[in-house]
Amino acid sequence: MKEIRIDVTKQTAEELALADTHARLLFEFNHTMPATPEYDALMHRIFPSMGEGSRIATPLTAVRPHMVNIGRNVVVMPCCLMMSAGGITIADGAMIAANVQLISNNHDLYERQIITCRPVYIGRNAWIGAGATILPGVTVGDNAVVGAGSVVTRDVEADTIVAGNPARFIRRIDPHPECSATDDIDDTTVQLGLDSCGD
Repeated sequence: MKEIRIDVTKQTAEELALADTHARLLFEFNHTMPATPEYDALMHRIFPSMGEGSRIATPLTAVRPHMVNIGRNVVVMPCCLMMSAGGITIADGAMIAANVQLISNNHDLYERQIITCRPVYIGRNAWIGAGATILPGVTVGDNAVVGAGSVVTRDVEADTIVAGNPARFIRRIDPHPECSATDDIDDTTVQLGLDSCGD
């Protein structure tokens, strides 16, 4: 995965104007009554490619939100931070809990005005627990779960649970049998999103 380097002291007038526009939109979004036409309109102006059925709760902090791609039926809970210079993708059905940080950029250790950027990818039906941090270049696989408060420094395989700082493998998630209702659910059942079938 190729790293992109951006010198923040050498941004063009257009880049600075876009940053100002995003800052104003985010301020307005964070101060608008939720579940109103105005709220929805602002949400789609900030994230114009956002898929159907997705919703984002405020407050939200985002830098370069035009670099964020959000799929269908995604839920982002309050106080999410998106540092998006490297690009962030949140695939269909993913759930982002409160206080999650999605960080796709860092600073060079020697030239601090240089930001180093690598994309973050959150897979389909992944669940990122409250207060977790996803660092640059990380892919969280489909149907994976990241435990609350975790710091994810490397890729997370699909259908697994990770937790801790740094996040480590906890266990695999068994597929839900036939994705049908059952009466014999035991204490080890893991509920994934709003639909345990992953749809």
